[in-house]
Amino acid sequence: MNADREKNPALVRVGRRPIRMCAPELIDERLAQAERLWLFVDYDGTVAEFAPTPDYIAPVQQVVDLMTKLAQHPRLRVAVISGRRLDHVQSLLPVAGVWLGGTYGIELQTPQGERLHRVTYSDVRPALDALKPRWQELLEGRKGFFLEDKGWTLALHARFAEDQAAGEVLGTARRMAEEAASSGPFRILDGYKFLELGPTLAHKGRAVEYILKEYAWPGALPVYLGDDDRDEEAFGAIKAHGGVAILVTGTPRSSQADCFLESPHATRQWLETLLTRQ
Repeated sequence: MNADREKNPALVRVGRRPIRMCAPELIDERLAQAERLWLFVDYDGTVAEFAPTPDYIAPVQQVVDLMTKLAQHPRLRVAVISGRRLDHVQSLLPVAGVWLGGTYGIELQTPQGERLHRVTYSDVRPALDALKPRWQELLEGRKGFFLEDKGWTLALHARFAEDQAAGEVLGTARRMAEEAASSGPFRILDGYKFLELGPTLAHKGRAVEYILKEYAWPGALPVYLGDDDRDEEAFGAIKAHGGVAILVTGTPRSSQADCFLESPHATRQWLETLLTRQ
């Protein structure tokens, strides 16, 4: 067993450095002493458990109540940045006074209810409309796959497919996506049994940069909580602003994060502590 872990069970080694579990008694000194906090939070896998399918929308009252309390705190601002479409996020979080970001921040809703699109829809759809029927044909008759059209992006989920089939299909789908991406400013987002094609601004890090620049809140320490590779992109942006990055994972891994929480349940508990410490 790692010597650090034996001395302190809240230390787990990730990559080449130890990363602290974000237990209440180990909250980073920067958070405890900050004048105010700007919280950026992913949704699925971070503050709420994963939905059974990408199009499943069921608000979690505990999460809604927590976000409402956080949004009402005078020393806190909250932005929820999700890979889901904005209309999904709006349904999941009917909370006043919160920034909502859909499709990795392409779609934004301000706390005042103003809706912002950071990409022109008509510039995106031609390439996606050309790719969509090709992916549909590729998936025809196959089990365990799900094609999600988010409007601004196309996503192919293979979470419930057999490993071999998923690898073959996603490999072919990626080659098709690369062809479509060559037609304009697009990027390919992939992960475990997952592939997505969207605009280059489908990027949580760039969404965080945009909000911090255009809607500055002097004296606020930015904090980001997320669980996957898209959130890692936001971790980089947060740390560039001197902020704190928190990874949510049951299996510690190499990360830019400063500390980790083990589950969405742990995230909710940790956020509750901020209400009493700010």
